[in-house]
Amino acid sequence: MAVGQAVGQAVGQAVRLALLALLALLALLALLALLALPAADAVAPVKDPLLNVCMDAKHHKREPGPEGKLFDQCSPWKDNACCTANTSSEAHKDQSYLYNFNWNHCGVMPPKCKRHFIQDTCLYECSPNLGPWIEKADSSWRRERILHVPLCREDCEEWWEDCRDAVTCKENWHKGWNWATGTNRCPWGSMCRPFSEVFPQPKDLCEKIWSNSFKYSGERRGSGRCIQMWFDPAQGNPNVAVAEHFAWRKRCSPGRGGSVALDGAGRAVPRSVLLLPPLALLLLPEGAGGCGVPRWGSL
Repeated sequence: MAVGQAVGQAVGQAVRLALLALLALLALLALLALLALPAADAVAPVKDPLLNVCMDAKHHKREPGPEGKLFDQCSPWKDNACCTANTSSEAHKDQSYLYNFNWNHCGVMPPKCKRHFIQDTCLYECSPNLGPWIEKADSSWRRERILHVPLCREDCEEWWEDCRDAVTCKENWHKGWNWATGTNRCPWGSMCRPFSEVFPQPKDLCEKIWSNSFKYSGERRGSGRCIQMWFDPAQGNPNVAVAEHFAWRKRCSPGRGGSVALDGAGRAVPRSVLLLPPLALLLLPEGAGGCGVPRWGSL
């Protein structure tokens, strides 16, 4: 009797090991088949919806592209922009036709402060690298907005430092203005105060002034983990890599998954890949549509 039980247990263990080996083999074959797909051109090209895109907003182009020449502070985006040359020029004007917004609602804004708001406008209007943070907007003048874009620490701190002595009457500049004259004026009963009182810290300025469009990031410029308002175009646009990193996180992190699974070349990952055993998905590199092994430096 004992011998029979021992034999039965041994057979059961052998069967389990054989099944595990078979599953591992199937996963390996599926992985090899997936990695062979790009060479076979077996799937149709699909654009990554989070990368190299423009917002559906008031002045944005439908798709990014070269503009030849953009005006002054918007020029870093000229090789691939969501804004037109005319929009870039208007971004530098007081009360331009873009939004009829008056920077000087509490007296003349110092030039060193205004240049940050111009750069902020250039980033918003021109950048094709904000896709991971684009959200639907319930607004009469735009269908989409950005939310919680991680702005580099230096960008927030320099913005705040150069504007600390400027004056404003509102913490949130997105809403609540008196538009009776066609341009923004301080609401009745509000008082003009220094930025340093309205926004006690750089984090307050970056996050509150545009309804959380930006998020203060502890990361520094060049880290690949935060969006830069300021960069040298001769060194390339650092925000491209930042957008790629956060697009990968959005697709692969639990609870943040996108609606389209894509491989590294922007192709839709076949449904069969989604049926791979979890181990196989973890072994897939980021460029092949996997989430477990990102490119070096993506963590």
